[in-house]
Amino acid sequence: MAHLPQLIEDLALILLAAGVFTLLFKRLKQPQVLGYLIAGFLVGPHFPLFPTVTDTESIETWAEIGVIFLMFSLGLEFSFKKLARVGGPAGITAVVEVTGMLLLGYLAGRVLGWSNMDSLFLGGILSISSTTIILRAFGELGVKQQPFARLVFGTLIVEDLVAILLLVLLSTLATGGFQGGALLNSLLRLGFFIVLWFISGIYLIPTALRIARPWMNAETLLVVSVALCMGMVILCTGAGFSAPLGAFMMGSILAETRDAEKIEHVTEPLKNLFGAIFFVSVGMLIDPGVLVHYWVPILIITGVTLVGKFLTSGLGALLSGQSLETSVRTGLSLAQIGEFSFIIATLGLQLKVTSPFLYPIAVAVSALTTFATPYLIRAGAGMKERPGPAPVPAPPWRVVGQRFLMLLLINGVMLVAIVWLLRRTSLHPYVVAGLTLLASSPFLWALAFRKASFSKAKTTEGGTFPVALDILRVLLAAAFVVVVLDLCFPTWIALVAALVFLAGIYYLFAERLERVYQRMEDRFLENLGERKDN
Repeated sequence: MAHLPQLIEDLALILLAAGVFTLLFKRLKQPQVLGYLIAGFLVGPHFPLFPTVTDTESIETWAEIGVIFLMFSLGLEFSFKKLARVGGPAGITAVVEVTGMLLLGYLAGRVLGWSNMDSLFLGGILSISSTTIILRAFGELGVKQQPFARLVFGTLIVEDLVAILLLVLLSTLATGGFQGGALLNSLLRLGFFIVLWFISGIYLIPTALRIARPWMNAETLLVVSVALCMGMVILCTGAGFSAPLGAFMMGSILAETRDAEKIEHVTEPLKNLFGAIFFVSVGMLIDPGVLVHYWVPILIITGVTLVGKFLTSGLGALLSGQSLETSVRTGLSLAQIGEFSFIIATLGLQLKVTSPFLYPIAVAVSALTTFATPYLIRAGAGMKERPGPAPVPAPPWRVVGQRFLMLLLINGVMLVAIVWLLRRTSLHPYVVAGLTLLASSPFLWALAFRKASFSKAKTTEGGTFPVALDILRVLLAAAFVVVVLDLCFPTWIALVAALVFLAGIYYLFAERLERVYQRMEDRFLENLGERKDN
């Protein structure tokens, strides 16, 4: 008789238990994730009455793949255009809620006598609401089209982005301690990495998919999408960040393409399968003895979550200019934790910086707040929503400043990336300097001399502020050239050469560089606007 690998037996057990409890919880009209958690508990090492999973290391690997596909799917639902449309109110609400819950979670942990790291991770666990649970509850209650629901959806989009930053922040603090310099360096590298790969990805990937579209069927689209996801995961981990960040970034890039819905459709079975394994593996870590021993902290943290998230998200909505009724309903809807909480708790275990009791406590709090979510949403159903105060138009200086920052961010990131890539080669310094200036010239022209971004501001708003920004742009471009040439020449020669180089760009090659830059910008905007309905 052929020997069956233990991993196959364990997967069969996990999927059988998950299938049974999924059906049961659908029948009870409860979230599926709770069924997965209970299934994991029953096949885990802490419940001996059922068969138990034995090859836990392989299951953990499959669970990590599940996190990758969950984050990739989340990225496919995320859109930078959606984020721009929800605007300031959702951003203010999310920032106030996440900041407030980080503080409340940390204080709750310290009051309970926990360590700094346990308390910090508890704050992260409590700060992000559950997109999956809220979407399902809104669908079942038929409130998706109401004004407060649009604010909630926007807040969840911003929270998903903040959660990615939290993963990096907690990883940095866990491995390097509370070192301000190292933390700032990690955040700057993260911002640079995200902007670089978003610009490069939107410029290249939709074009490649458009070229290959005639030869793509569902099978090849699935293979290509998963390959892009895993490729970005490898690049992201190679840059010192987490695998979920890479998966989320590639999903958000593909979300801007015309094939986004098809990709979401063909990858959904993988997300569901590996996601189920992930949530079951979470349930396997539930220890009834720990839950009984820590029942008081569980109730305290559940209360902090329900009351704290209601107050912080409601306050954030009020501060963003929403009416009292909309703010209250928003706060009631966001008062739970879910899938991101498990990911953050898993991170603490993987880094071996949190105590074993934190994970099952997070699972218990998630279960209790998930059960409460539909009732909290119904509690605000009788409130009539009234419009908040009219938004105040942005002052002219802010409009001009935003245009300047966008120009600086995009071109600055590309310039730094070019320098970083070429200086990693083994070429002669003179060759590196020459290639750097050649590759950078379109972006230097745009940074220093492009007038489209400020011409309207000057003619309609006037003032010296736009003129000062133009001078600053030229100085920044000159400083970049000096840094590049300083590799080969003394500083004073580099400074003179920088002025000559910029003068050449402006007087001799302006039209040619403008055409090159305009073609790149048109391609980027065409790819960004390829998906018309998101």
